[in-house]
Amino acid sequence: MKPPAALLATALALAACQRAPDDRVWLGPVILVEAPAAPGSRYPNLAAGAGMPTVMSWLAPEAGSGFTLQFASWSGKDWSKARTVATGTDWFINWADFPSVVPVNSRTWAAHWLQQRPGDVYAYDVRMAVSPDAGTTWSAPMSPHEDGTPTEHGFVSILPGDGDSVRAVWLDGRHTAGEHEHATHEAAADAGAMTLRTAAIDVSGHRIGADAEIDARVCDCCQTDAAWADGRALIVYRDRSQDEVRNIYAVRAQGGGWSAPVRVHDDGWRIDACPVNGPALAARGNLVAVAWFTAPDVPRVRVTFSTDGGRTFAAPLEVASGKIAGRVDVVLLADGRAVVSWLAEGPSGAEIRAQPFTSAGAAGDVVGIARTGIARSSGFPQMALAGSYLLFAWTEAADPPRVRTARARLE
Repeated sequence: MKPPAALLATALALAACQRAPDDRVWLGPVILVEAPAAPGSRYPNLAAGAGMPTVMSWLAPEAGSGFTLQFASWSGKDWSKARTVATGTDWFINWADFPSVVPVNSRTWAAHWLQQRPGDVYAYDVRMAVSPDAGTTWSAPMSPHEDGTPTEHGFVSILPGDGDSVRAVWLDGRHTAGEHEHATHEAAADAGAMTLRTAAIDVSGHRIGADAEIDARVCDCCQTDAAWADGRALIVYRDRSQDEVRNIYAVRAQGGGWSAPVRVHDDGWRIDACPVNGPALAARGNLVAVAWFTAPDVPRVRVTFSTDGGRTFAAPLEVASGKIAGRVDVVLLADGRAVVSWLAEGPSGAEIRAQPFTSAGAAGDVVGIARTGIARSSGFPQMALAGSYLLFAWTEAADPPRVRTARARLE
């Protein structure tokens, strides 16, 4: 005997209420959006802040051997026309260490890229420019570091400083004597360590005081990330212990200096090489989310929350494991959910995936965003929050490559 329609409707409603949290639909259809990046473009970066436009930057090839750093702003429906920050024929171009254009506030924007030094492929400097008028004009290029050594400087994060100033954070190889983890492990071990350093830059593009060391021994080639949390600068990065354990750490600005580094979680991942996979950070007031890749046994992506501005972190949640490449990103939604994106390997190639989490666990299903490649030429997929949409950007590793973007409405 079939149940009455009213009873059936009640049963379905109860079943819906009893579903696991990760059964909830949280993201609308993923829609491709034409990007103003020409064929040959690569390595996009998405940057956004509260009350500021979402900005995408990328590298575009110039005739011959040069590259141009270009950017565009998101209008809410599509991208603006491409604009140019700088062009060079001596830039260091790397799939994991890519330039950026960051809106620090409504007026002050900052950009960075890497300039090669002659004589050694792994000797290059960070170069920066600052715009006082939201990307219309740019200051003369400068370096936030002042050591002048022919060593590696890169993996830059940019965040607001005091007032209209800009704070830059980067990996600095001034103590490595030109050695690096791309060389033999023995040679790298004999040299000094890669360090984490920071400097403030004013709106005219001049360094404010000297640069400062934050951590004296960090992983050589993993991305850094930075944000304001609880009214202070918060930085996350991959550390490197003396016995080659590569955990994620965080430091906070305090008292005119920096706190002691805090371990986000003890993964126990010991590896005699750089995993080229740094953490991603998002913050809203006291609430912080950090996502990262690790592989103490099998490849894993994890996320953790802090409710005290990054002073302490909860036990991490498992996002994904198995055939994954990491290359994570994270955004915090207004309701406290953290959306994590990562690159996964599948039977028909690689896929960018995303899933929301709360401190209690998954808060929606895994969503496939786009097909891409697992090769280095695919770069690091990017994700940003723009109003009621999530924006995604990645490099299509074709011949020639090209930057692609998509949007999806949050439900």
